[in-house]
Amino acid sequence: MKALVYTQARELQMQDRPFPGMGPGEVVLRIDAVGICGSDLHAWRGHDPRRKPGLVLGHEFVGTVVETAAAGFERGMRFTGNPLITCGVCAYCVQGRNNLCSARTMLGMTRPGAYAEFMGIPAASLIAMPQDMPDWAAALTEPAATAWHAIHGSLRVLQRPVHACKVLVIGGGAIGMLAGLLLKRLGVTELSMSEANALRRAALRTHVACTVLDPRQQAPGENQFDYVLDAVGAGVTRQQSLRAIRPGGVVLHVGLQDGASEIDMRKLTLAEITLLGTYTYTTADLRAAVAALHGGVFGDLSWVEQRPLADGPRAFEDLDQGRTAAAKIVLLP
Repeated sequence: MKALVYTQARELQMQDRPFPGMGPGEVVLRIDAVGICGSDLHAWRGHDPRRKPGLVLGHEFVGTVVETAAAGFERGMRFTGNPLITCGVCAYCVQGRNNLCSARTMLGMTRPGAYAEFMGIPAASLIAMPQDMPDWAAALTEPAATAWHAIHGSLRVLQRPVHACKVLVIGGGAIGMLAGLLLKRLGVTELSMSEANALRRAALRTHVACTVLDPRQQAPGENQFDYVLDAVGAGVTRQQSLRAIRPGGVVLHVGLQDGASEIDMRKLTLAEITLLGTYTYTTADLRAAVAALHGGVFGDLSWVEQRPLADGPRAFEDLDQGRTAAAKIVLLP
């Protein structure tokens, strides 16, 4: 089969790879569509030691069952799925918080991912979806679930209803775009989004219909927002978040661009700021995201760009260089 393989920093090559093996309780999917995640781009740049050269990346997928060793999963059925392969028996898994499973592995990191014609996966990780749902839309389930999990997890700590909050989202990539669309759907009227790429700023104005800031020219004001979502996770955006948040507000940290960095712990303490970390999604979030995407909660998704898998190397370069307005590029094997 053909697969797009990460061979070294800033290089992907189309190679021939063996047809996937299949263990007990697993299926083999024909990959119908797969999205480019920011974490894939981070790995392509050589910044993720967990993803080593020789790996097939890709974990935002939808596919059709072509081989099965799992009861109830028949050939021809279409699924998206949870790329986190979890144990199912630890304290976190049985609580429904399987995103925190200490034994988790991951597609496109510890086992071959979906930038290929075919991929093996445990059937327990598959997520049911409407069989008439377009491939490219179903491939957005994973990033949509990330935004869903983050925002709904934070609502319980806000001191006022989210629709009454003045909100800032930092970052206009897929997670930022989806978060902005979901916040608008939840009734937020005072929404600002900060994005450095001019093409993406134009897309945010068109598709989210919010106030859009260029952080290089117009930094978010100090103590201006009740709720800040950092979808970038860089040292500078963490500092921006703490400056922008009002006393008593909530900062939701989603992005993972940088590791350790300084934040204003004095303001965090004196102003009683709530700082929340959020990681990926649970199975319940993935199911909710499928329903939300299919039901139009995230709009018409016309900001998504589709390209053939063979165009993957150029797509990564275009995203890296900011040459596309698309917050999400979906590859079609």
